[in-house]
Amino acid sequence: MSELLSSENHPDNQEPSTSLFGYELIRDVLLPELLGKDAPEILYWAGKRLARKFPLGTMEEIKHFFLNAEWGHLNIKEEKRSEMVLELTGEIISARLKNNSNLSFQLEAGFLAQQLESQKKLAAETFEHPTKRSGKIQFTVKWDKSDILNVSK
Repeated sequence: MSELLSSENHPDNQEPSTSLFGYELIRDVLLPELLGKDAPEILYWAGKRLARKFPLGTMEEIKHFFLNAEWGHLNIKEEKRSEMVLELTGEIISARLKNNSNLSFQLEAGFLAQQLESQKKLAAETFEHPTKRSGKIQFTVKWDKSDILNVSK
C-alpha cells in the first residue's frame, strides 16, 4: 500500500496527471453504461471493497489516498458523536459536476463508509450530497455506537 501512496514513485516529486477526459470517459460514461440502473449501488459496494484492499488507519491517510487516487481534496467539515460531515473539492470535482448533471460519487461514499467502519469498529454508512453550483460534494458518514462490529484477528 505504501508504494501506491508514496511520492517516491514520481520523479522530482511531480504528481502524475490524469486526463479529465479519460477519467470522465471511464467513470461517468462507461461504468454507468455497463452497470445500468444499479450503477450507484454497485459503485458503493465497490468502494467498500477497495477500502478493504487498502485499509487506512487514520483520517489523514484517507485524505492522502483521495489525493493520490485523484478523487479530490477531502476535508472534515463537522464531527459529532455519531456522524461526520466531509467535503470533497477540487478541479476534477467541479469539472465533473459542470459537465454532467447526473453523477454519482457512490464509489467514494462506499470507500469512506468502510474506512470509518474499520477505524471505529462500528457499522457505518455514507450518504452523498452533491452541490453542483458550488462544485463540491458533501458526504455524511453515520455510525451507530450500539452496533459494535465483532472484529477478530
